[in-house]
Amino acid sequence: MNARRPRGFREHLAVVGFLTPALVLLGIFVVAPVVWAIGLSLTDWRLTGPGALHPKFIGLTNYTRLITNEDFQAAFLRTGVFVIFSAIIGQFLFGLASALALHRRDVRLKGLWGAAILMPLVVPETVAAFAWASMLESSSDGTVNRVIGLAGFSPVAWLQDNPMVAIIVVNIWRGIAFAMILFAAALEGVPQEVTEAATVDGASPRQLLTRITLPLIKHAIVLYMLLTTIGTVTVFGLIYFLTRGGPGGETTTLAIYIYERAFKFFEIGLGSAASVIMLGVVLGVGLIYVRLLRAQV
Repeated sequence: MNARRPRGFREHLAVVGFLTPALVLLGIFVVAPVVWAIGLSLTDWRLTGPGALHPKFIGLTNYTRLITNEDFQAAFLRTGVFVIFSAIIGQFLFGLASALALHRRDVRLKGLWGAAILMPLVVPETVAAFAWASMLESSSDGTVNRVIGLAGFSPVAWLQDNPMVAIIVVNIWRGIAFAMILFAAALEGVPQEVTEAATVDGASPRQLLTRITLPLIKHAIVLYMLLTTIGTVTVFGLIYFLTRGGPGGETTTLAIYIYERAFKFFEIGLGSAASVIMLGVVLGVGLIYVRLLRAQV
């Protein structure tokens, strides 16, 4: 017994030593900014005017303003639409289809197709936004308008007439690679014997997918939903460099709204309150996904 205690103590000490740097960095770059943002959200601090030099404590006034503000409500709804159609539906379906296609043995040039799908993930967000802005140019010189022009259609001002559709499509293009990688890894864990036995028993490809493959990779699907929901809610650069939240605020999501409140209208307190609300929503959704993950284990 006496010989085991020093060993256990040394093991605990080693664990603490390895975890301490990560916990310190987590506290400095995550916990401290969150606490600071919560503190700012309870003040009327501005970058200009009387509130700049002498901010006052105003309690939950900023939160009350936001909850009753139509622009904030609209930004909240747009964020939901953006997340649902671009991440939960678009990226999920295309990513799963890509993973299933590359998982097949009879697919040729897998490396080429995989590299083509992975390219959007490698391209920096700002570069991708400017590239798509050029392709979606409203004149006949835009790449997309040139393609539809071959079919006899007139040029379309994509970023002016259909801005939300445009940013959803671009975000789907950006996120397919991540979904494909996650699902492809999960598919490798599906026992080949199970699918072969089901095929011998007469299961159709649809039945194989819905009754065997998808149930066996449920943990990967829930994990993907967790990560992509958090990542999509906070998308800023892609939208800002494509539309800057316009036209007429039609693509102003929560991330854009927070930026405008804090750095365009200089209302740091109000912008901080909006960011705290967004953090609360993300944490709430994350907890739901975590509970689902734990239920799958």
